[in-house]
Amino acid sequence: MATMQETKRPPLSKFNPVMIVSAYGFVIAIASLMFFYIGFRIDQYFGTAPNFMFGMFFLALFLTIGRLYQEAWLRRNEV
Repeated sequence: MATMQETKRPPLSKFNPVMIVSAYGFVIAIASLMFFYIGFRIDQYFGTAPNFMFGMFFLALFLTIGRLYQEAWLRRNEV
């Protein structure tokens, strides 16, 4: 007969949610620079000064910070 073994979580696993949320700094930086560049290229194509560049930059900031807030809100009880 098979017995059920208790699996112990590693001691650092309780910090996993904190590490995931803290990694959003890199996500915000990379996404905002990537969207900034895409907006720059669209502006070059259409000849519109900084319209798409700033629009895409602020869109990236809004989306990534919103996602960070959502992730932190869902994980607030795990820490």
